[in-house]
Amino acid sequence: MNAVLLRSLTPSVLGILVRRGADFAAAEDAVQDALVEAVRVWPADQPRDPKGWLVTVAWRKFLDATRADTARRRREDLVDEEPAPGPAPALDDTLQLYFLCAHPSLTSSSAVALTLRAVGGLTTRQIAQAYLVPEATMAQRISRAKRTVSGVRFDRPGDVATVLRVLYLVFNEGYSGDVDLAAEAIRLTRQLAAAIDHPEVAGLLALMLLHHARRAARTAPDGSLVPLAEQDRGRWDTESIAEGVAILQAALARDRLGEFQAQAAIAALHADAPTAEETDWVQIVEWYDELARLTDSPVVRLNRAVAVGEADGPRAGLAALAALDDSSPSSSSRGYPMPRYTAVAAYLHERDGDLTTAARLYAEAAQKAPNLAERDHLTRQAARLNARGMRR
Repeated sequence: MNAVLLRSLTPSVLGILVRRGADFAAAEDAVQDALVEAVRVWPADQPRDPKGWLVTVAWRKFLDATRADTARRRREDLVDEEPAPGPAPALDDTLQLYFLCAHPSLTSSSAVALTLRAVGGLTTRQIAQAYLVPEATMAQRISRAKRTVSGVRFDRPGDVATVLRVLYLVFNEGYSGDVDLAAEAIRLTRQLAAAIDHPEVAGLLALMLLHHARRAARTAPDGSLVPLAEQDRGRWDTESIAEGVAILQAALARDRLGEFQAQAAIAALHADAPTAEETDWVQIVEWYDELARLTDSPVVRLNRAVAVGEADGPRAGLAALAALDDSSPSSSSRGYPMPRYTAVAAYLHERDGDLTTAARLYAEAAQKAPNLAERDHLTRQAARLNARGMRR
């Protein structure tokens, strides 16, 4: 059973059903039913045309569900529209489906959440983590979005900004999460950049390329995370870095700065440094100031505190962190994400020589880490500092 094949075909099959008149929620249910059927049938008899098989089965599932709820006349119309047997068209509908899901009747945040769930293949929990909200809250948001577009014709594409947000979050989940979606996000962003002359589209593509260039160095052979400062820069993909920098420079020259261009500029400064010690942290702080002005994001403010700690010393970083939240480092009363806030505090305390506090905070952060790799990394950091403290 090829799960990767099923995942890759899902957006295109969903797009075909939507274009044939199925409302989005019903189409998504039908595709999911077809995938379940494929898992049952394909191990013994995989079809020659997997996409065509999925389209046929999903459409029939949709018709079965529709017949239970709609009038006879509408049922007969839908039966007439059933696709003829034979190979399905070899078109890539994924990017178009992203635009269709960014429907004008939805708010930007709801459109992003719905697209990530239905097209991007992320779980409700993964989306909730990306938005820094409880899983139950995100589940309600997605359900409301489905109800809003139920019965709506998906014939008016949404705006570019919403699609960019979806692609960005899909890339982030693929880069650091449990499902590898990073390469797919890059592929779709390349398509978008080729179709639309927009500096933020270019900025997002540059950002993805610069981050993806470091991927081979991000994990050790045992699967553990390797922090940026400890990565083997000889393993970075220099061609992707050069391409990303060139795309970014062209975008910045248009003097229409956006958040993705600012993020790409920070990534480019990291990529440009021969060693971690030679990183231009002063300029990185300046770019974080621009980024905070553009987004007012809690994650950006936390990252800026780290950059300040590198540029001006750990005490300055801790002061920047304290300015964000007057509560203790183990809390997040103003929306700063856990465990990121606690991990930043731990890192800055370690840099300042307070190993006891740093070890405790690393351990606290590990308890709330969103994935196994991050939890193991933070646990090892705490153990390392505790071992150093015992040797003193």
